Amino acid sequence: MGNLFCLVQVDQSTVAVKENFGKFDDVLEPGCHCVPWIFGRQIAGHLTLRIQQLDVKCETKTKDNVFVNVVASIQYRALVDKASDAFYRLSNTKEQIQAYVFDVIRASVPKLNLDDTFEQKNEIAKAVEKELEKAMSAYGYEIVQTLIVDIEPDERVKRAMNEINAAARLRMAATEKAEADKILQIKRAEGEAESKYLSGLGVARQRQAIVDGLRDSVLGFAVNVPGTTAKDVMDMVLVTQYFDTMKEIGSASKSSAVFIPHGPGAVRDVATQIRDGLLQGNAAS
Repeated sequence: MGNLFCLVQVDQSTVAVKENFGKFDDVLEPGCHCVPWIFGRQIAGHLTLRIQQLDVKCETKTKDNVFVNVVASIQYRALVDKASDAFYRLSNTKEQIQAYVFDVIRASVPKLNLDDTFEQKNEIAKAVEKELEKAMSAYGYEIVQTLIVDIEPDERVKRAMNEINAAARLRMAATEKAEADKILQIKRAEGEAESKYLSGLGVARQRQAIVDGLRDSVLGFAVNVPGTTAKDVMDMVLVTQYFDTMKEIGSASKSSAVFIPHGPGAVRDVATQIRDGLLQGNAAS
């Protein structure tokens, strides 16, 4: 019905290319237009002004001889003021863009090692965008953005890279664990040394206090009780301590069997040994 009344509708974000007897005549913007076909005017086609996206997958080789698949995402659109160039000068826009992407990627990636390719993918994208912008602007297209969305090495290469990374991390973990164990052992040894030092200091002070207390007791008893000597008082103190020790051993509920010599002679021997030990400690102090 529209053709019958020579009316043509152009949708939003679209332009129509009008010809007059097969020759380009005008670009029709969105809206309703009169195209009298009886005078040789017709619509040659429509051209979208929306942003389009083309994903290009290119296989190439890096500098260290690793084959990779580089996936580039190209976002482009036709320019309304150059709609005639975009419509007439290219028969297949996507193939043209793909050819330029292949050319730039295969010229850039072989200059880089595999690791550098991952690190410099933004530079590769900028190089592709620059080349496409320069080439496609002459055909009425604008390159909105170019992205390198993926770099895929061979599956065996990825597996080897993962194994190398895992080995490096395990080696680092082992080094850190060994260092932690070393610090722990050093700190434990320092703690044990400090503990033994303080324990020995405490024992020495305890023995010194015992010696000092016994000496004061013996001297005080000898002064208060005339006719007694220090030896008599010492023997009495030792015998008392001996019987107290026997009492504590016998009253303990969980004590093990202890065999010690017992009798007057044994008491005398114990007294002699303790006296000699205390005297030696007193002399050393």
